[in-house]
Amino acid sequence: MADLKQLAEQLVNLTVKEVKELADILKDEYGIEPAAAAVAIAAAPAADGAAAAEEKTSFDVILKEAGGQKLAVVKLVKDLAGLGLKEAKDLVDGAPKELKSGVSKDEAEALKKQLEEAGAVVEIK
Repeated sequence: MADLKQLAEQLVNLTVKEVKELADILKDEYGIEPAAAAVAIAAAPAADGAAAAEEKTSFDVILKEAGGQKLAVVKLVKDLAGLGLKEAKDLVDGAPKELKSGVSKDEAEALKKQLEEAGAVVEIK
């Protein structure tokens, strides 16, 4: 049987791509679903210390404050969020508040730009 310590060392040092390939081989050739093991190995840092970082794809647009032109911001929030006038005013008055969540980076940047042009202070998370 193989040296288990050496095998464990090799597994820990696999890249995410190599873990995926290993998972495919185990599944296709041996019928083994290595989901839990693959997650544990993928979570371990690579040998060079560079961990694979997932790129964020979903963003939240947070209205921090209305700024000097509150009425313009309320009107814009009403249109952008599809709210009634009272709901938009309540959201602006209650800042900091989440305006939209789970939007793409491009949409979040566009919303931020529009709101900032109206005088609001906006944050993207």
